[in-house]
Amino acid sequence: MRLLVVEDEVKTGDYVRQGLTEAGFMITLARNGLDGYHLAMTEQFELIVLDVMLPDVDGWRILRSFREAGHQTPVLFLTARDSVDDRVKGLELGADDYLVKPFAFAELLARIRTLLRRGSGSNLASQLTIADLILDLPRRRATRSGKKIALSQKEFSLLELLVRRQSEVLPRTLIASQVWDMNFDSDTNVIDVAIRRLRAKVDDNFEPKLIHTVRGMGYKLDWEDDDACG
Repeated sequence: MRLLVVEDEVKTGDYVRQGLTEAGFMITLARNGLDGYHLAMTEQFELIVLDVMLPDVDGWRILRSFREAGHQTPVLFLTARDSVDDRVKGLELGADDYLVKPFAFAELLARIRTLLRRGSGSNLASQLTIADLILDLPRRRATRSGKKIALSQKEFSLLELLVRRQSEVLPRTLIASQVWDMNFDSDTNVIDVAIRRLRAKVDDNFEPKLIHTVRGMGYKLDWEDDDACG
């Protein structure tokens, strides 16, 4: 599941990203309001964790514009603004929850999971399917033809990304940023090795083959191959 965290405090942002990544989520971290707003408006996330006091565009304005544009993705405010008036304002603007800093990570995680289970008004699905491959998102489990596929956390996140964007050619730069949260280094083969291991588990003993290499471009997950793929 993809979550967007908009947080300008470096330590807080890194702490939240690390904790949620370890909990099995795919995290995109925006360090300012403009980047956060652009990502929220142009990409698909299951939930957004949003700070209020951002250096350029505050969280109030981001949420107001986001809701006015018709987006119903759950939004959790995570902020030091702790007055009753601030909480009421956040909820009236369309926030689904409001957590005050400092906070316990266990509570943040519990609130996020509650909002995701609720799934009200979002396009949240509990499983993803293509051909005979099924991803059980809450349990982080994958099966193909009814057989369980043993995947590491990173392998599951990589497979989830491929399935969510099936038929799209995903460049290595995008995979690196979304799954490993790093800039792609052309001298490293970490992406290729991960794809190779995932293909061995997902495709080697099954038909049709789902994971394809598009030469010179990246990888895609699809029912059918073509001349540009391998």
